Amino acid sequence: MPEAIDLLLTRRSVPAFTLTEPGPSKEQLEQMLTAASRVPDHGKLAPWRFILIEGPARKTFSAKLTELALAERPDADRQKLSEDEKKFDAPLTVVVVSRSGPHVKIPEWEQNLSVGAACMNLVAAAHALGFKANWLTGWGSYDRRVAELLGLSSTEKVAGFIHIGSSDMVPADRPRPPLDEIATRWIG
Repeated sequence: MPEAIDLLLTRRSVPAFTLTEPGPSKEQLEQMLTAASRVPDHGKLAPWRFILIEGPARKTFSAKLTELALAERPDADRQKLSEDEKKFDAPLTVVVVSRSGPHVKIPEWEQNLSVGAACMNLVAAAHALGFKANWLTGWGSYDRRVAELLGLSSTEKVAGFIHIGSSDMVPADRPRPPLDEIATRWIG
């Protein structure tokens, strides 16, 4: 399947604030979320779930994030806050929520890896369907008030905000480490 390997070798993120309509249809979104949920998941725990932010909720959510940021830091850089709000202009933001936690058989580390794989599958699926995507974290991923705003339980965490939409932007490739610096062979 040369198309699949080509996708993996050429996928690039574009800035979230450049993402515009059209966003995915209901059917395309279902395909993306299905792909995201088809990741290695030792113990079949599904240690992730998805929250969709779309339509008018995008502006409401970004405005509430700004309110929370200003409540914490009244002297926050207003231009930076405005730039953060623009990320939610993307037609769709999928909040990937980690439900990883202690388990009698499955180490939490393995659950975290599964959550990360769900994020990456979602990004790859968006690109495979002709969209652009950007997986971001930022302060909102680590702030308990944002977790409460999203309705997360006390044990859940934001693994990332994945912004999805359309863009004509062709991002430049960034330098990647030479394989001989990051791959070795164990020879016993």
